[in-house]
Amino acid sequence: MATKVIIGAQWGDEGKAKIIDILSEKAEVVIRSQGGNNAGHTVTVDGKVYKFHLIPSGILYPGTKCIIGNGVVIDPAGILEEIDGLLREGISVDNLRISERAHVVMPYHKVLDGIKEIARGTDDIGTTKKGIGPCYMDKVERSGIRFCDLMNEEVFAKKVKENVIVKNKIIKYVYEQDIQFDADEIIAEYREYANKLARFVTDTTVLAFEAVDSGIEVLFEGAQGTLLDIDLGTYPYVTSSHPVTGGVCVGSGIGPTAIDECLGVMKGYITRVGKGPFPTELFDDTGDKIRNVGHEYGTTTGRPRRCGWFDAVIGEFAVRTSGLTSIALNKIDVLSDIKTIKICVAYSKNGEITKHFPASLEELAKCEPVYEEMPGWGVIDHIKTYEQLPKNAKAYIKRIEKLCGAKVTMVGVGPNRDQNIYVN
Repeated sequence: MATKVIIGAQWGDEGKAKIIDILSEKAEVVIRSQGGNNAGHTVTVDGKVYKFHLIPSGILYPGTKCIIGNGVVIDPAGILEEIDGLLREGISVDNLRISERAHVVMPYHKVLDGIKEIARGTDDIGTTKKGIGPCYMDKVERSGIRFCDLMNEEVFAKKVKENVIVKNKIIKYVYEQDIQFDADEIIAEYREYANKLARFVTDTTVLAFEAVDSGIEVLFEGAQGTLLDIDLGTYPYVTSSHPVTGGVCVGSGIGPTAIDECLGVMKGYITRVGKGPFPTELFDDTGDKIRNVGHEYGTTTGRPRRCGWFDAVIGEFAVRTSGLTSIALNKIDVLSDIKTIKICVAYSKNGEITKHFPASLEELAKCEPVYEEMPGWGVIDHIKTYEQLPKNAKAYIKRIEKLCGAKVTMVGVGPNRDQNIYVN
């Protein structure tokens, strides 16, 4: 590994944090490039659970530089809470850096997020109401506030006052809500945040370029997953950024030629949170078992995740759209003791077979999974090498490789660092 990208290759929640944590041990720099604190990473170290929302989990390794890139939107209160939690555990944050180009999540973003969801009624997206979407909206509309603005008292005050006038009108006259913001109160609150965060803020594009140019080990960590990409995902049930490989370049300020490898993280089954078509979703005891054994509940929200069989149509889509050079197949231990395991190898729609993931949700809703069945295996969470895996588990891995079009190089058999098997 010189420069390696790690992305989610399903609907998020694939266990990226464990893979990132393992590879961060060798990396000298870890860079987060998109999303906000609507995403959660859970890392288990020596039985202790750490939950990350904005800070790269590489912060657990002393000496590893951790960068939050320009493509991330940052809630100052949220990141300060995360910093304080790490300090309480005795973990240094001296190597943390925040892009001066990253956009700031403001209080009115959170309120508008919630109000908009209510206004959608039964057509709600299922957002975390963290203000991420409205913050990205302001960014694209060119009315957003960046960290370089937050660090400039005069510029920040001017922009807040301009935004509050507009947001208050939207809240009152469009959504007919009584909530109104006081610009001076926000300015005072965020001035405190600015004072506490100033030491972390810098031009991270320079740091990223210097790290790549020097040839040291650099890891780009993704949040969410391929099917949540604003362009390529199951729109509109998506996030507001680009969790695919291309988003890493823009969100970190580096060019595509800087990337040597791209690892896509998948689970041995598939989950999604919120609404939208899900061809392989299980509504039976097997689905409940996968959810409970796999602890499939949201890191940020605690919401139970919808669970289903592995979908190779989605896997191939992720490999193709992100140029994945390898796959980390997580949590196959969750499938232990299931007698017969299914893999979706194609979709059937109106009597026709397709192996390509459709853009239209209406078309996706018509798709029925075409399954292959494979025999299951026993308990494997104690296994340390690929050779020791049961032959049925190996056959399952090989079939996924063939269907998705990329080699599986890592296999997860449990949540801990030492429950990861490298495949030669």
